[in-house]
Amino acid sequence: MMQSSAMRDDALSDAAGDLDLVSALVARELDNAARTEANPAAILAALSSRHLAAHGRIVHVSDASGQVIASEPVIGQTQRTLVDFLGQTQPLTVFGDRAGVMKITLPGGLEVFATVRNLAAPLGQVAVMQPVSRALSLWQERRRALMVLFASGGLVLIATTIAFMMQSMRARAADDDCDCVRERIDTALNRGHCGLWDWDLARGRIYWSDSMYAMLGYDRAGDFMSFGEVNAFIHPADADLYALADAISRGEADHLDQEFRVRDAQGNWIWLKARAELVTDRRTHAQHLVGIAVDISEQRRMAERTATADARLRDAVEAISEAFVLWDADNKLVLCNAKYQQLHQLPTDAVRQGAGHDEIMQLSAQPNIDREPTRNSRGEPGSSSYEARLSDGRWLQINGRRTKDGGSVSVGTDITTLKQQEERLTQSEHELLLHVTDLKASRQKLEAQAQQLADLAERYLEQKAAAESANRAKSEFLANMSHELRTPLNAIIGFSEMMQNQLFGELGERYLDYIADIRASGGNLLSVIDDILDMSRLESGKRRLETEEVSLDLVVAEAVREMREEIERKQLSLSVEGARDLRLVADPHALYQILGNLIDNAVKFTPTGGRIAIRTRQVPDALNVYVEDTGIGIPKEKIERIGRPFEQVEGDLIRSHGGSGLGLAIARSLTELHGGSLRLRSTSGAGTIVMVHLPINGGAGRIAQAA
Repeated sequence: MMQSSAMRDDALSDAAGDLDLVSALVARELDNAARTEANPAAILAALSSRHLAAHGRIVHVSDASGQVIASEPVIGQTQRTLVDFLGQTQPLTVFGDRAGVMKITLPGGLEVFATVRNLAAPLGQVAVMQPVSRALSLWQERRRALMVLFASGGLVLIATTIAFMMQSMRARAADDDCDCVRERIDTALNRGHCGLWDWDLARGRIYWSDSMYAMLGYDRAGDFMSFGEVNAFIHPADADLYALADAISRGEADHLDQEFRVRDAQGNWIWLKARAELVTDRRTHAQHLVGIAVDISEQRRMAERTATADARLRDAVEAISEAFVLWDADNKLVLCNAKYQQLHQLPTDAVRQGAGHDEIMQLSAQPNIDREPTRNSRGEPGSSSYEARLSDGRWLQINGRRTKDGGSVSVGTDITTLKQQEERLTQSEHELLLHVTDLKASRQKLEAQAQQLADLAERYLEQKAAAESANRAKSEFLANMSHELRTPLNAIIGFSEMMQNQLFGELGERYLDYIADIRASGGNLLSVIDDILDMSRLESGKRRLETEEVSLDLVVAEAVREMREEIERKQLSLSVEGARDLRLVADPHALYQILGNLIDNAVKFTPTGGRIAIRTRQVPDALNVYVEDTGIGIPKEKIERIGRPFEQVEGDLIRSHGGSGLGLAIARSLTELHGGSLRLRSTSGAGTIVMVHLPINGGAGRIAQAA
């Protein structure tokens, strides 16, 4: 608005200035015409096209008496004076040139700019006028153009704003989708013990996913890590990132598939298997090595244990005096001992695992075998026993049988001496009868040994396959249960707590009761899952104790405090007796779990109004903790089974108390892990006494003995 007003003022000022110049020009031309006695009307007509008509200007010329004698535009003969045209109140005709350009209102009401100039005789004055509306016509055109410009700019700005908002909404939605996908990827990587790597080769920096930091126990300090920082974590004997980067830069490598050790936050070495591929960024055209790293520490430990078991079996097989060989279902070599290698005079590189039977037989130096019919065959399906005479005169008894996986095992016993004895015994009837008996006994012993060796090999293969299958099934079960049960249970418990606390508004009493039941049931189910996972870790030997000096009184008090609400609800009498300030070396969490499970069982199986007593006693180099109750007791026939996983006093059809049946089993396993023992004495209907015997030194002697 201010700009438009300023432009209007400028337009009026320019119009007044132009009118003053035009009036001076007209006055000069009329003065020249007066001297030459030219007609004033002709002069005005000549000036009209260039200076008057185009701008809507009006010119009146008067004689010395003031009567108008010429006008432009032409108005014909008139008796009117210049004052009649300009008005009686205007000062222009009086002051002439000195009045300059003034804005006046004509008698007809038209507002104009006007100026009057004096002329040379015989002319009088000339008045030049321009309507204000015509003077503002240019300003009005500019204002309309400016308004159109502003309107167009506003529309463009509005359209741009709307487009920006829509684009922002789409970008926000895309960011939300990206965050959701990133969370899912991080969850999958965490559950799979994997980490994501993105190595920017040009900038020398590496991006780790959150799961990678969690797997190694480090805290994220920034979005990227330098090349040197990551290389410092890697064991120098396993991988060299500098050499890898140099190979990629020379075009000698375009991927990574390697196993190496990385130091975690506790200083331990973790085995990782990294697989990555060289990709080019579409935006920056920079080369990145992108892939994942998987924690294979457990697989490495399993491989080491399997290798140890294989070595023990090989040592056992090498220790026997017979030639032993084991073939798989494809007739490829699994295992053989040195006696078999010596028997066939095979080179060391020929008896490699996986070598075919035909290939080994081609390399054998004993191809000539005279086979004799089977003697004293056991007649078992899939088994065979025969004697063979080698080309050098030696005799072998070869016992073979099929394994359950389709393979075969053979044991060759050198019976050359027996055969020689048999030949000598044929010289005499009496000697033959005596030695035949010995020969049968020896043969039966050898067959028994061969059978034992075959059974040993078969059991080893079966147990190995069963152990591997059980380990995989157990790992898959625990992973699925942890992911499929704990995650939704945590959500159920969390949302039920929010609803119970009425964070988003009040709920009815019935709904509050329902929510309380949901929360309690979710907590019980989560407790059962935790017990199962604890029992699994104990059975697999993955539970490790973190021992320290612990005050037994504090642990007992904490376990009692956890059950205080249930004790008061059932109106139980609880007493804690024994010496004070007792201390021992133990894992505080495991000790709390032992006492908590025992007290929980006592409270659970003691009826309302019953009595529970906790007594502590120090004995030489150990502490005894007694948990007594007046509960339902345990029948005598079930005493031996109580303490096993999932065993409970009540049967499945008459159970009145909840629980997984793992509490006492976990307590017993944790006690034995400390080098202690758990004993139980109970009478049905009278109550139960559980004694926990724990060494004060945390079972150091037991651990040293095991080592």
